[in-house]
Amino acid sequence: MTEPLFSPFQLRSVSFPNRIGVSPMCEYSSHDGFAADWHLVHLGARAQGGAGLVILEASAVTPEGRISSADLGIWKDEHIPNLQRIAAFIHSQGARAGIQLAHAGRKGSMSAPFTGERLLQPSEGGWQPVAPSALAFSPAYAVPQALDQPGIDAVVEAFRLAAHRAFKAGFDLVEIHAAHGYLLHQFLSPLANKRADAYGGSFENRTRLALQVVDAVRAAWPAHLPVLVRISATDWAERGWNVDESVQLARLFREHGVDLVDCSSGGMVPNAQIPLGPGYQVEFAARIRSEAGIPTAAVGLITDPTQANAIVAQGQADLVLLAREMLRDPYWPLHAAAALGDAVSWPPQYLRAAPHRSSPRTPVIRPESTKEPA
Repeated sequence: MTEPLFSPFQLRSVSFPNRIGVSPMCEYSSHDGFAADWHLVHLGARAQGGAGLVILEASAVTPEGRISSADLGIWKDEHIPNLQRIAAFIHSQGARAGIQLAHAGRKGSMSAPFTGERLLQPSEGGWQPVAPSALAFSPAYAVPQALDQPGIDAVVEAFRLAAHRAFKAGFDLVEIHAAHGYLLHQFLSPLANKRADAYGGSFENRTRLALQVVDAVRAAWPAHLPVLVRISATDWAERGWNVDESVQLARLFREHGVDLVDCSSGGMVPNAQIPLGPGYQVEFAARIRSEAGIPTAAVGLITDPTQANAIVAQGQADLVLLAREMLRDPYWPLHAAAALGDAVSWPPQYLRAAPHRSSPRTPVIRPESTKEPA
């Protein structure tokens, strides 16, 4: 009997073999945006480990959309071959491959966190970050330049072109990053958006850019493949973006062709009071799924197989995404299946170490679009 966590799941034409996904996690291991051997080995190991979905880290749609100079990128066609190699290997392990399209906004031009997080100077290749308003994230960050209308239009076009490249690279889905205090989230939140034009003030205005990006990506992305959006369901700060607004936005996303909302939180202000604990964000995924009528993914301090299985079994979310736990244990899905008494397929090279009921894994043949994206 298949446990809920290991039941299949469908979004458009894409069938996921189970409900476990690898959450996008920045590795800060790129030069000029190119995926490296590190990315292939890192992501490939998680696909070998039995995850049904592997999502590549935040991939900058423009050079100035990077968090750091070591971020992964998808802003030029030259990035495609290295990404294609990774997507193909993920498919060879029976998993589905996704990529997160991102723009850091005011959080850009920083050094990699593990090198001593600090603002990059022009002599080090630093750049001028952009944002909805000229408000720095903190005193350690640059004061961004407020985007004008041509700048906003260029951001939308950059996301569209990135989606086009993601399709060429062979990904099964794209996820638009509108969370964690990055550019699209900055437009959503009153804490970062002080504009007085059509992109600021009211809920309708603050959500305008996110919906324009969704529309551009959806138009460029084949109709048979899904589009996801990651949001921060709350800023965890007074007068910030909140869960009620997230539910309302999720309804709009559904109307604009989004297939699933990935429910995270925080990242807008450095002093947010976040009540960390096991599954502390699951309630956001459950509420948005119920009230907005759209599939969701739950993420955040999900570590135990029984806990993850219950999230799916109780209808709180459709997918469970793991981040740090997947860093600790790339083979968490295989170990979770054993703990729950379920049978999952293993890489044939590893069958000698697998439980008796395990079977060899079948590679994924990615369905091709009948229409090239615009």
